[in-house]
Amino acid sequence: MEPPHDDLVGATHARGDEGIAQLLSELATTRGRRRVLVVRALARRDRLPTDAWCAATRDEDVDVRLEALEAYARSERRDVQLLAAARERLADDDDTVVEAAAFALGEHLDVTAVAALCDLARAHRDPRCREAAVAALGSIGDERALDVVIGALDDKPAIRRRAVVAIANFEGPRVEAALERASGDRDWQVRAAVAQLTDGPPN
Repeated sequence: MEPPHDDLVGATHARGDEGIAQLLSELATTRGRRRVLVVRALARRDRLPTDAWCAATRDEDVDVRLEALEAYARSERRDVQLLAAARERLADDDDTVVEAAAFALGEHLDVTAVAALCDLARAHRDPRCREAAVAALGSIGDERALDVVIGALDDKPAIRRRAVVAIANFEGPRVEAALERASGDRDWQVRAAVAQLTDGPPN
């Protein structure tokens, strides 16, 4: 059992650069839980250097990688290096990391990730990752993704529901036809999602 991290709590709330310096020094710790707390604290204050943030997305500890990506999704910092680091994690061995990477890329509307997200939405083994990719593609709203988003209407129910929401960010007759088809989906929640978009009662 790990000891309490009172020293990190103190550094997190310290004023000035002294606490920041202490937290940065902890990024080299051998204990993953401490690195998670440091990434969380520095990212919340927007004091995590880009190179350290990128390194955290590649950390050997899954929880550190997750924290780095989830913190980036919440961050307003738009940085090409961080976007590239998030795109790399779409190929991570851990599915929860892949899901977090897709979410972060969608939050930052990264158009350069569209092709990789399309591949993820079409073929990833984990439905949560496919769903996260569809959601990200919907947020980005790039026309190159429309075929993939429409194709997701043939996936599992949760992904079909997500696809309906994503399709709302596109326009045109193919979108209308896809929503018409989804209005007759066997899953009532998919039908309800369509009805909410079209202001009509679910079939």
